[in-house]
Amino acid sequence: MLGTITNTITIIIGSVAGALMKRGIKPQYQGVLFTAMGLASLGLGFNAIARTMPQSEYPVLFIVSLAVGGLVGTVFDLDGRFKRLVDHFDKSNEPGSLAQGLSTGILLYCIGTFSIVGPMLSALEGDNTFLYTNATLDLITSAVLATTYGMGMIWAAPVLFCWQGMFYLVAKLFGPVIPDTLVNEIITVGGALIVASGLQLLNIKDCKSLNLLPSLLVPVFFFLLKSLWE
Repeated sequence: MLGTITNTITIIIGSVAGALMKRGIKPQYQGVLFTAMGLASLGLGFNAIARTMPQSEYPVLFIVSLAVGGLVGTVFDLDGRFKRLVDHFDKSNEPGSLAQGLSTGILLYCIGTFSIVGPMLSALEGDNTFLYTNATLDLITSAVLATTYGMGMIWAAPVLFCWQGMFYLVAKLFGPVIPDTLVNEIITVGGALIVASGLQLLNIKDCKSLNLLPSLLVPVFFFLLKSLWE
Protein backbone atom coordinates (compact mmCIF):
# COMPACT_ATOMS: atom_id res chain seq x y z
CA MET A 1 0.00 0.00 0.00
CA LEU A 2 3.04 2.30 0.12
CA GLY A 3 2.53 3.34 -3.50
CA THR A 4 -1.13 4.19 -2.93
CA ILE A 5 -0.32 6.15 0.23
CA THR A 6 2.33 8.11 -1.69
CA ASN A 7 -0.12 8.79 -4.51
CA THR A 8 -2.73 10.04 -2.03
CA ILE A 9 -0.25 12.35 -0.31
CA THR A 10 0.86 13.90 -3.62
CA ILE A 11 -2.74 14.85 -4.42
CA ILE A 12 -3.07 16.51 -1.02
CA ILE A 13 0.21 18.41 -1.50
CA GLY A 14 -0.70 19.41 -5.06
CA SER A 15 -4.17 20.59 -4.05
CA VAL A 16 -2.83 22.72 -1.19
CA ALA A 17 -0.09 24.20 -3.37
CA GLY A 18 -2.49 24.96 -6.22
CA ALA A 19 -5.03 26.56 -3.88
CA LEU A 20 -2.32 28.82 -2.44
CA MET A 21 -1.11 29.77 -5.92
CA LYS A 22 -4.66 30.59 -6.99
CA ARG A 23 -4.55 33.85 -5.07
CA GLY A 24 -1.68 35.11 -7.19
CA ILE A 25 -2.96 33.94 -10.59
CA LYS A 26 -5.08 36.31 -12.67
CA PRO A 27 -8.44 35.05 -14.01
CA GLN A 28 -7.21 34.95 -17.62
CA TYR A 29 -4.31 32.73 -16.62
CA GLN A 30 -6.66 30.47 -14.69
CA GLY A 31 -8.68 30.20 -17.89
CA VAL A 32 -5.61 29.05 -19.78
CA LEU A 33 -4.92 26.36 -17.18
CA PHE A 34 -8.57 25.35 -17.34
CA THR A 35 -8.30 24.90 -21.11
CA ALA A 36 -5.02 23.03 -20.71
CA MET A 37 -6.66 20.53 -18.38
CA GLY A 38 -9.50 20.03 -20.85
CA LEU A 39 -7.07 19.30 -23.67
CA ALA A 40 -5.01 17.03 -21.41
CA SER A 41 -8.15 15.10 -20.47
CA LEU A 42 -8.99 14.56 -24.13
CA GLY A 43 -5.44 13.39 -24.84
CA LEU A 44 -5.32 10.98 -21.90
CA GLY A 45 -8.78 9.61 -22.65
CA PHE A 46 -8.17 9.02 -26.35
CA ASN A 47 -4.78 7.49 -25.56
CA ALA A 48 -6.36 4.99 -23.16
CA ILE A 49 -8.99 4.02 -25.73
CA ALA A 50 -6.51 3.73 -28.61
CA ARG A 51 -4.11 1.63 -26.51
CA THR A 52 -6.58 -0.88 -25.08
CA MET A 53 -9.38 -1.16 -27.62
CA PRO A 54 -7.26 -3.06 -30.20
CA GLN A 55 -6.63 -5.68 -27.50
CA SER A 56 -10.33 -6.09 -26.71
CA GLU A 57 -11.85 -9.49 -27.35
CA TYR A 58 -15.36 -8.00 -27.20
CA PRO A 59 -15.35 -4.64 -29.05
CA VAL A 60 -19.12 -4.25 -28.72
CA LEU A 61 -18.85 -4.47 -24.92
CA PHE A 62 -17.37 -0.95 -24.89
CA ILE A 63 -20.52 0.46 -26.53
CA VAL A 64 -22.92 -1.61 -24.44
CA SER A 65 -21.13 -0.60 -21.23
CA LEU A 66 -21.49 3.12 -21.95
CA ALA A 67 -25.13 2.77 -23.00
CA VAL A 68 -26.26 0.59 -20.08
CA GLY A 69 -24.09 2.38 -17.52
CA GLY A 70 -25.27 5.78 -18.73
CA LEU A 71 -28.91 4.76 -18.42
CA VAL A 72 -28.40 3.45 -14.89
CA GLY A 73 -26.52 6.60 -13.85
CA THR A 74 -29.21 8.82 -15.32
CA VAL A 75 -31.99 6.92 -13.58
CA PHE A 76 -30.26 7.48 -10.23
CA ASP A 77 -29.15 11.00 -11.26
CA LEU A 78 -25.61 10.44 -9.96
CA ASP A 79 -24.31 13.64 -11.54
CA GLY A 80 -27.07 15.80 -10.11
CA ARG A 81 -26.89 14.24 -6.64
CA PHE A 82 -23.12 14.67 -6.51
CA LYS A 83 -23.29 18.32 -7.56
CA ARG A 84 -26.02 19.12 -5.07
CA LEU A 85 -24.04 17.44 -2.29
CA VAL A 86 -20.86 19.35 -3.11
CA ASP A 87 -22.71 22.64 -3.59
CA HIS A 88 -24.18 22.20 -0.12
CA PHE A 89 -20.71 22.30 1.42
CA ASP A 90 -19.09 24.62 -1.13
CA LYS A 91 -18.75 28.16 0.23
CA SER A 92 -17.36 29.70 -2.96
CA ASN A 93 -19.18 32.27 -5.04
CA GLU A 94 -19.39 29.94 -8.04
CA PRO A 95 -22.05 27.26 -7.41
CA GLY A 96 -21.23 24.01 -9.11
CA SER A 97 -17.59 24.84 -9.83
CA LEU A 98 -16.12 22.61 -7.14
CA ALA A 99 -18.44 19.76 -8.13
CA GLN A 100 -17.17 19.95 -11.69
CA GLY A 101 -13.57 20.10 -10.47
CA LEU A 102 -13.96 17.11 -8.18
CA SER A 103 -15.70 15.00 -10.80
CA THR A 104 -12.94 15.83 -13.30
CA GLY A 105 -10.16 15.23 -10.78
CA ILE A 106 -11.58 11.91 -9.57
CA LEU A 107 -11.83 10.63 -13.14
CA LEU A 108 -8.30 11.77 -14.02
CA TYR A 109 -6.78 10.35 -10.84
CA CYS A 110 -8.66 7.06 -10.71
CA ILE A 111 -9.32 5.96 -14.29
CA GLY A 112 -6.25 4.80 -16.12
CA THR A 113 -3.66 2.09 -16.44
CA PHE A 114 -1.46 3.41 -13.65
CA SER A 115 -4.26 3.74 -11.12
CA ILE A 116 -5.88 0.38 -11.87
CA VAL A 117 -2.99 -1.88 -12.79
CA GLY A 118 -0.59 -0.10 -10.41
CA PRO A 119 -2.15 -1.25 -7.11
CA MET A 120 -2.58 -4.75 -8.54
CA LEU A 121 1.13 -4.99 -9.40
CA SER A 122 1.91 -3.62 -5.95
CA ALA A 123 -0.17 -6.35 -4.32
CA LEU A 124 1.02 -9.24 -6.49
CA GLU A 125 4.67 -8.37 -7.12
CA GLY A 126 5.52 -5.58 -4.67
CA ASP A 127 6.25 -3.31 -7.66
CA ASN A 128 5.21 0.31 -7.01
CA THR A 129 6.68 1.78 -10.22
CA PHE A 130 3.28 2.49 -11.81
CA LEU A 131 1.97 4.09 -8.62
CA TYR A 132 5.01 6.33 -8.19
CA THR A 133 4.68 7.44 -11.80
CA ASN A 134 1.00 8.10 -11.26
CA ALA A 135 1.80 10.05 -8.11
CA THR A 136 4.10 12.36 -10.07
CA LEU A 137 1.41 13.00 -12.69
CA ASP A 138 -1.28 13.55 -10.06
CA LEU A 139 0.90 16.02 -8.18
CA ILE A 140 0.96 18.28 -11.22
CA THR A 141 -2.67 17.66 -12.18
CA SER A 142 -4.00 18.35 -8.68
CA ALA A 143 -2.01 21.60 -8.46
CA VAL A 144 -3.40 22.83 -11.78
CA LEU A 145 -6.98 21.86 -10.89
CA ALA A 146 -6.72 23.53 -7.48
CA THR A 147 -5.64 26.83 -9.09
CA THR A 148 -9.11 26.88 -10.64
CA TYR A 149 -11.33 25.07 -8.12
CA GLY A 150 -9.56 25.78 -4.85
CA MET A 151 -8.76 23.82 -1.71
CA GLY A 152 -11.87 21.64 -2.04
CA MET A 153 -9.99 19.53 -4.59
CA ILE A 154 -8.26 17.87 -1.63
CA TRP A 155 -11.41 15.71 -1.18
CA ALA A 156 -10.40 13.73 -4.26
CA ALA A 157 -7.49 12.26 -2.27
CA PRO A 158 -9.54 9.89 -0.05
CA VAL A 159 -11.52 8.79 -3.11
CA LEU A 160 -8.29 7.80 -4.84
CA PHE A 161 -7.10 5.97 -1.73
CA CYS A 162 -10.33 3.92 -1.54
CA TRP A 163 -10.28 3.26 -5.31
CA GLN A 164 -6.69 2.01 -5.43
CA GLY A 165 -7.12 0.25 -2.11
CA MET A 166 -10.02 -1.71 -3.57
CA PHE A 167 -7.90 -2.97 -6.48
CA TYR A 168 -5.06 -3.75 -4.07
CA LEU A 169 -7.32 -5.91 -1.90
CA VAL A 170 -8.98 -7.59 -4.89
CA ALA A 171 -5.56 -8.47 -6.30
CA LYS A 172 -4.45 -9.84 -2.95
CA LEU A 173 -7.50 -12.05 -2.71
CA PHE A 174 -8.25 -12.93 -6.33
CA GLY A 175 -5.24 -11.74 -8.33
CA PRO A 176 -4.52 -14.97 -10.23
CA VAL A 177 -8.09 -15.25 -11.55
CA ILE A 178 -8.54 -11.66 -12.81
CA PRO A 179 -8.24 -11.77 -16.62
CA ASP A 180 -6.17 -9.13 -18.39
CA THR A 181 -9.02 -8.71 -20.86
CA LEU A 182 -11.27 -7.43 -18.06
CA VAL A 183 -8.71 -4.81 -17.07
CA ASN A 184 -8.45 -3.73 -20.71
CA GLU A 185 -12.23 -3.33 -20.98
CA ILE A 186 -12.38 -1.24 -17.80
CA ILE A 187 -9.59 1.04 -19.01
CA THR A 188 -11.24 1.47 -22.42
CA VAL A 189 -14.53 2.52 -20.85
CA GLY A 190 -12.63 4.72 -18.39
CA GLY A 191 -10.88 6.44 -21.28
CA ALA A 192 -14.28 7.40 -22.70
CA LEU A 193 -15.26 8.87 -19.33
CA ILE A 194 -12.10 10.99 -19.26
CA VAL A 195 -12.87 12.24 -22.79
CA ALA A 196 -16.35 13.18 -21.59
CA SER A 197 -14.81 15.13 -18.74
CA GLY A 198 -12.47 16.93 -21.15
CA LEU A 199 -15.38 17.96 -23.38
CA GLN A 200 -17.08 19.44 -20.34
CA LEU A 201 -13.97 21.35 -19.27
CA LEU A 202 -13.72 22.88 -22.74
CA ASN A 203 -17.42 23.82 -22.66
CA ILE A 204 -18.04 21.75 -25.77
CA LYS A 205 -20.57 19.32 -24.30
CA ASP A 206 -21.83 18.65 -20.78
CA CYS A 207 -21.77 14.85 -20.87
CA LYS A 208 -22.68 14.51 -17.18
CA SER A 209 -19.73 12.17 -16.85
CA LEU A 210 -20.67 11.00 -13.36
CA ASN A 211 -23.86 9.48 -14.80
CA LEU A 212 -21.57 7.30 -16.90
CA LEU A 213 -19.65 5.87 -13.93
CA PRO A 214 -21.79 2.69 -13.70
CA SER A 215 -20.38 1.85 -17.14
CA LEU A 216 -17.22 0.68 -15.39
CA LEU A 217 -19.19 -2.10 -13.68
CA VAL A 218 -20.78 -3.49 -16.84
CA PRO A 219 -17.60 -5.34 -18.00
CA VAL A 220 -17.26 -6.82 -14.50
CA PHE A 221 -20.80 -8.22 -14.59
CA PHE A 222 -20.29 -9.43 -18.15
CA PHE A 223 -17.19 -11.43 -17.20
CA LEU A 224 -18.90 -12.83 -14.10
CA LEU A 225 -21.83 -14.06 -16.17
CA LYS A 226 -19.46 -15.40 -18.80
CA SER A 227 -17.54 -17.40 -16.19
CA LEU A 228 -20.78 -18.98 -14.95
CA TRP A 229 -21.57 -20.29 -18.41
CA GLU A 230 -18.11 -21.73 -19.04
